[in-house]
Amino acid sequence: MPLVNLKPVLREAKAKGYAVAAFNPVDYASMKAMVKAAEELKAPVIIQSSAKTIKYYGHKAMIGWMREIADDSPVPVVLHLDHGKDIDMIKKCVEMGWTSVMIDWSDKPFDVNLEQTKKVVDIATKAGIGVEAEIGEIHGVEDDMVVDAVHYTDPNEAEKFCRELDLAAFAAAIGTAHGYYKGEPDVKFDLMGEINRRTNTPMALHGGTGLNDEIIQKCIKLGCAKINISTNLKHVFIDSFIDFHQKNKKYEPLHVLGAQFEALKQLFKEKIAQFGGTNRASELLSKVA
Repeated sequence: MPLVNLKPVLREAKAKGYAVAAFNPVDYASMKAMVKAAEELKAPVIIQSSAKTIKYYGHKAMIGWMREIADDSPVPVVLHLDHGKDIDMIKKCVEMGWTSVMIDWSDKPFDVNLEQTKKVVDIATKAGIGVEAEIGEIHGVEDDMVVDAVHYTDPNEAEKFCRELDLAAFAAAIGTAHGYYKGEPDVKFDLMGEINRRTNTPMALHGGTGLNDEIIQKCIKLGCAKINISTNLKHVFIDSFIDFHQKNKKYEPLHVLGAQFEALKQLFKEKIAQFGGTNRASELLSKVA
């Protein structure tokens, strides 16, 4: 089926008490493995491209690959821009066919963030697609940008922000981090619960790699409807390639790529199932068609 809008996908997930897995692809094969994993589990999936990946391949190539993979798929697939900081790039994604965009001006003052996000929401609404936005800065490295300390989301600002904006997803700084964790993650569940009660907007959980299942399930119960996985994917992408070659000493690229594809697909299936997405596709079809 054609690529679908993020908004109804996450509203359904939040209402039904599960989260949709969101993966950052690095090439055509990883995109294909994401959709194949979703098909095998009859689940929705979010393919979220980083700005640097778009710059590497180009908008035209990425939307072409995604349409080729998703158009004949029976499951809902969202193509999302992750951490968009360049308004021109966001506009280009909307024009080219992305079905969701994130504007991340969380490092700017609240009023500036709100003003710019309103502009993006207006652009996206006219195109019939969803928007994710963020308040507070999430610790770690994302798209080669480093945040050294968590700037926790203010619930008062979150409430005002989401009241004035019709968002598909709201990303809050609640103690998770991009990349692998050093020590135990300190997730502020009380803060997460308060933000979700006051915004009533599906929350996007950034920094999903490395969180144990207890934390994941508690976040979902508190209103998290989208969980991002990027670092874990990158490690499997590289390690599976190297491991297969070292064990088999084969120089036929398709054999190595095939092993890499299967390793990635297995990771995606594990995360989709863990977040509760299995067999949810059919529930969504009437809402996203």
